[in-house]
Amino acid sequence: MRLFHFSDDPAIAVFEPRPVRIPSERPPGQEWLNGPLVWAIDDINDFLYLFPRDCPRILVWAKSDTTAEDQSLLGGWRGTAYIERGWLERLETETIHRYEMPLDHFEDIQDAGMWVSRSTVVPLALTALSGLHREFAPRGIELKVVDSLTPVKALRDTTLHVSAIRMRNAQP
Repeated sequence: MRLFHFSDDPAIAVFEPRPVRIPSERPPGQEWLNGPLVWAIDDINDFLYLFPRDCPRILVWAKSDTTAEDQSLLGGWRGTAYIERGWLERLETETIHRYEMPLDHFEDIQDAGMWVSRSTVVPLALTALSGLHREFAPRGIELKVVDSLTPVKALRDTTLHVSAIRMRNAQP
């Protein structure tokens, strides 16, 4: 397994723990996840962050309890990434930076491949990624471009895992 942190900043030499920019509602006992941490994603779920930083997106994939009917919504893909048409050009042209992180000091929070460290982390490697729209298919993820993400929210009523990121930037 490998861990990564994605950023639009190509010059991070050291990751210092910091609180999240916009705190999330956390279950009792997990409020600490809004505190000072360094975040990383595992290599299986890195597709969640193959986007320009502020790009709104909805990502779906099957879970162990996903029904066959809902699994068919994926059309044979491992998962689907939805973005709004207005973000496609940026997805095709912008560069993001993938920092490979050391495994030590990170703990699995058991949430969609997310890991956190409470201490300073020095990355192992840096890779610039461009043409992000081409990164999905090799990972088994279908990229779907839609006019609005609003109808896609209905997938929350299925047995699929639905992850909505940066929705504050989505079209109303």
